[in-house]
Amino acid sequence: MQRIELGLAFALAFALTPASLQGATSGVERLYILNCGEGIAGDISRWSPGVNVGKSMDFADNCYLIKHAQGWLLWDTGVADAIAAMPEGQRPSDPRMTHWRRPKTLAAQLAELGVNPSDIKYVAVSHTHPDHIGNVAMFLQSMLLVQKAEYEWHSPVGPRFKPDHPVMKLEGDHDVFGDGSLVIISTPGHTPGHQSLLVKLPKTGAVLLSGDAVHFKENWENRRIPENNDSKDKTAASMQRMAEVMAKENAQLWINHDKAQRDSLRMSPEFYE
Repeated sequence: MQRIELGLAFALAFALTPASLQGATSGVERLYILNCGEGIAGDISRWSPGVNVGKSMDFADNCYLIKHAQGWLLWDTGVADAIAAMPEGQRPSDPRMTHWRRPKTLAAQLAELGVNPSDIKYVAVSHTHPDHIGNVAMFLQSMLLVQKAEYEWHSPVGPRFKPDHPVMKLEGDHDVFGDGSLVIISTPGHTPGHQSLLVKLPKTGAVLLSGDAVHFKENWENRRIPENNDSKDKTAASMQRMAEVMAKENAQLWINHDKAQRDSLRMSPEFYE
């Protein structure tokens, strides 16, 4: 009997390793939506060719700060904080493009939550357009999560990231903390290495953060593809994949630039659990 009890004790000890306990101690705890820019898109037919020609639209630019039991992750960094000091914002050279303003800096919003840039374990970017990586250099101690195809994509204005910024170059989907609660989904098309983020919140449920795989609700519903996307075929395939992920996970779609939707959501310092 003693031998049997001793054997059970050993079996239990091996079963209750830290890895097996991870499900009990890991997971997304909170998600904050940060105001990372507001603007007016001069001509939204750029994102829906032949539709809404010459029509302007209010745009939002969101960042998402996610508290996980194993550390903080910041999704996108918005337009540069320096724009906050520009009285008229950042006017585009092309009136069809977006005139950005920065009502609040990212630095100030993090400070309001008692979070220092050095506290951020991971910075993941949907893609490398300026309205998504404007403050990446604020987090040089954080591991950068970006698709390899995006990192190596040629830029006419020079490297998008500092060479000493630690980086994990992804090739496809990536389970950030290994527990399924925060999964990067490869959604190329808008740019070569565009990615979206699936967040599984314990109370709110699953949310898919779109990045720029889609720009506003009407375009998502009609599967419209922007004229300047890197690949029309990959964009269409990524939209289909996103729909499949949403169906499987019963997930909401939070569209990054859709200000009408953003205005219906709770902004930091409020949060989602």
